[in-house]
Amino acid sequence: MLILLPPSEGKADAGTGRRLDLTRLSLPELTDARARVLAALVGLCAGPAGPGAPEEAAALEALGLTPGLAGELRRNARLERAATAEAGRLYTGVLYEALDLATLPAAAQRAARRSVLISSGLWGAVRLTDRIPPYRCPIGARLPGVGALSAYWRRELGPALEAAAGRGPVLDLRSGAYAATWTPRGELAERTVTVRVLHERDTPSGPVRSVVSHFNKATKGRLVRDLLTAGARPRTADGLVAALREAKYTVLEQPVAAGRPRAVDVVVTQL
Repeated sequence: MLILLPPSEGKADAGTGRRLDLTRLSLPELTDARARVLAALVGLCAGPAGPGAPEEAAALEALGLTPGLAGELRRNARLERAATAEAGRLYTGVLYEALDLATLPAAAQRAARRSVLISSGLWGAVRLTDRIPPYRCPIGARLPGVGALSAYWRRELGPALEAAAGRGPVLDLRSGAYAATWTPRGELAERTVTVRVLHERDTPSGPVRSVVSHFNKATKGRLVRDLLTAGARPRTADGLVAALREAKYTVLEQPVAAGRPRAVDVVVTQL
């Protein structure tokens, strides 16, 4: 089973280990593509001369950042010589807090290292054990010489993720912008399950379900944790949906066109 997660804006403040080495990251077929994005990002962020400078304003706009995040430009400018941390420890957002990798049983941690890939505007995709420095590079960024990262990775990611998927099912928990960088097609799509989280609450006129945004990340983190802890090893999309139900989730399948990923709603009463 391959599990695809989004990254988080929340990250550890600093790495603690060796400097970045692109050749040591998983999915080595992405090394050249990563190097191009990294060089473009570092070059963009190394240019700003200071607060209020036109170069700084242009860099912030390219990355979709507010002036209050100008410090991220200085961080990005030092990426090639910054200390690194394992991606599973680097990301600290809501999903990763709910997943809580450090407290998983040893077998579940091993399964996570095999199964999980994290999408990234800078790296394309990384495994939990890949060592990367803290950075700020959202998928919506436009970089000099690279262009829009969403379109860039749409051209680069397919073969690597198809190989990572192998012959098993894919649980795709990426958010919309990251999901757009790779859409499984054909037979692989039929092995892929996407998840939408619905919150059910009681009202005077009966139960009401609504889509949740921010807190859906916590549900997805718990969902992955529960699958890993249970030792789930589904071999098909049907088996994956069954594993979700065995983990006590209310799962409703939605109709989809042939050749597209299967879509399920996970209904929760607590966020």
